[in-house]
Amino acid sequence: MSHVRVLNPNTSVAMTEAVLAAARAVARPGTHVSATCSRRAPATVETHVDEVFGAAGILEQVERGERDGVDGYVIACFGDTGLPAARELARGPVVGMTEAALQAASLLAHRFSVITMPPRTIAMTDRVVQELGLAHRCTVRAVDVSVAEIETGAGPAFDAFAREARETFVAERAEAVVLGCAGLTDLVDGLRNALGVPVIDGVAAATTALEGLLAQGLTTSRANTWAEPVGSPTTSEVWG
Repeated sequence: MSHVRVLNPNTSVAMTEAVLAAARAVARPGTHVSATCSRRAPATVETHVDEVFGAAGILEQVERGERDGVDGYVIACFGDTGLPAARELARGPVVGMTEAALQAASLLAHRFSVITMPPRTIAMTDRVVQELGLAHRCTVRAVDVSVAEIETGAGPAFDAFAREARETFVAERAEAVVLGCAGLTDLVDGLRNALGVPVIDGVAAATTALEGLLAQGLTTSRANTWAEPVGSPTTSEVWG
């Protein structure tokens, strides 16, 4: 049995429970899925400052996961907070929800759009889109809803996401939608029915992608870029 752990870089227990449920909903029967969140700030990841502290929280969670014998990790934050560093630390593969969702969309539609939240986080998504070489196929939009507003359920955000999706179908000729925030799983079925196109949740996409890597016995290359960070401090050494 593989042990997959979903990592939440913020401190929200409600958000952690939501992403855990999303991962468990698509995981294979033989996969054990657990989830953790940051023990320190930030409460949400909505700024570049948040992202720095969130990345440190991801590293602490990976160190904990390695002690727990975790086989692979999903980073449940749009923008894939802390992903490169997590890949250096983890023995098993690490998949970011943003890269997984974008790659899934590229298999299903010629053009697609990410709808993220709030607007100031567009740059974080743009970064991943550029790194994957998908800027010619993907546009990024945002709804003016804070992450804290969907902490206890994404239902109230439905109309905002549906409206933005319909606009991108016309303006950018998008043929699929990627939901640009963790914890939006309860929007997926309703949006698929309302819009009639693929609607992709990144946590689900990352979980199934990670299971595929584990099934093939694959993990992160240590040849150069993500070689083990010998001599680097641990979070316990830095934070005490």
